[in-house]
Amino acid sequence: MSHSIEYSVSDSVGTLNINREDKHNSLGATELKRIADVLDVVEADPEVRVLIVTGAGEKTFCAGASLGDLNSGVLKPDAFQSAMHRLATLAIPTLARVNGNVFGGGTELALSCDFRIGVVGTRLRVPAAAFGLCYPPAGISLFVEKLGPNIARRMLVASEAMDAVEAYRVGFYDYIVAQEELDERVEELALHIAGLAPLATKAMKELIAQAGRGSIDISRATELARLCEESDDLQEGFAAQREKRMPEFSGK
Repeated sequence: MSHSIEYSVSDSVGTLNINREDKHNSLGATELKRIADVLDVVEADPEVRVLIVTGAGEKTFCAGASLGDLNSGVLKPDAFQSAMHRLATLAIPTLARVNGNVFGGGTELALSCDFRIGVVGTRLRVPAAAFGLCYPPAGISLFVEKLGPNIARRMLVASEAMDAVEAYRVGFYDYIVAQEELDERVEELALHIAGLAPLATKAMKELIAQAGRGSIDISRATELARLCEESDDLQEGFAAQREKRMPEFSGK
């Protein structure tokens, strides 16, 4: 039986797939609940070191919150924001495999991930202003944090459509590739990150997020640094360098 939100794990890499191609991979109440359940599973599994977020097909990555569910009242506006915050604050690194066009809250879904790989020839747009809607404050904060106020204004206030090349230029995408190269590039990056020391990647992800919000908690930074310095992984990293081999990190 297929689900509208699918989850699988391979080689320490989890993949969350929005399987609603006929609905432009939009997210309704059912899908957001399923995403929360998947993130619970991810957080409880120490073997998962990277999470890929993607959509089905090649046309649309995600069209954001389901307008049908919003209009009917089945989906409360804050439910989408809650799910995005949960994804953004996941301890492990996350990678958006942006397989197609991106609309509305789908841009926020991608920005909630740490890395974004897009496809040449696709487009993105947040049409809230064209509908007469004000984008939610939490989402606006994320746009400004990740892209800066000038690009946030272009995307939200001007509702500017951007192709993948322009979206890469302004920092929305970290990488853009041809459609036929997407899977290879995503797998390459995900496996590379999964092979790094988990305590170190988690620590630096947390501190970068703090810095992006304006300041780093020095006491927390000191604690995270101590955990890394006292870890078995640090000794394994040094040993692997001496022995000229790939390290095998345990996350301990």
